[in-house]
Amino acid sequence: MQPVEYVIFDMDGLLIDSEKIYTDVTNEILLPYGKEMTMDIKAGLMGKPEKEAAKHLLSFFPDIDLTADQYILERRQKEVLLWPNVSPLPGVLKLLQHLHDHSIPIAIGTGSKRVNVARKTDHLPQMINLFAGHIVCAEDVERGKPCPDVFLAAAARLGRRVGHGDGPVDEDAQLERSKGLVFEDGIPGVQAGIRAGMQVIWVPDVRLTPLNDGNGHGAHETLASLEDFVPEKWGLPPYPKVPGPTA
Repeated sequence: MQPVEYVIFDMDGLLIDSEKIYTDVTNEILLPYGKEMTMDIKAGLMGKPEKEAAKHLLSFFPDIDLTADQYILERRQKEVLLWPNVSPLPGVLKLLQHLHDHSIPIAIGTGSKRVNVARKTDHLPQMINLFAGHIVCAEDVERGKPCPDVFLAAAARLGRRVGHGDGPVDEDAQLERSKGLVFEDGIPGVQAGIRAGMQVIWVPDVRLTPLNDGNGHGAHETLASLEDFVPEKWGLPPYPKVPGPTA
């Protein structure tokens, strides 16, 4: 594998603990219909653009009188009150600050719209400011995950000449792509990173782990948490050694 020169992060469920809000709000909406979004249903939604995810969700409940647009509107109204409560997930701030301190370029590639990125992160300047505006959102690309567009656009924001799309590209673009490391929690995002020709680490929601049966979906490594990431395995500077106890 190529030593990593730049890193791209998904946001929801990877950097911030927003997936629980998505789950709780969705099931609150489905409750009057006697329905529930199970984790196996949710696994197919994670990382998809909003409208596509809503249609996929409702395809499991064809007998209820709820359109994708109605669901999205009700969900947004409920979520907007909760976004200021989301927190960074374990290991996030340590890793981001470490990469920043060593001048490793970092970006976000998310399926969320820009207005929602702001709502979810405006109260977390210690995290979001480290990205220096290198954030690619749903409206910045034509195709959402599992297509590779969002990660290729994020790499381009960092000045990497990675070419466009998942068709054939020249050797220089292939090499540039291979120097990127993508962190993802969703299966569509893992697939997007692989299709982008980048190295991928999957950090799945612990509630999804029983569904995976050891299947990494093509990821180069699977971690239980960002706290378990070992930078030097990927050609990145190691974390500072913690002094041991003195005698």
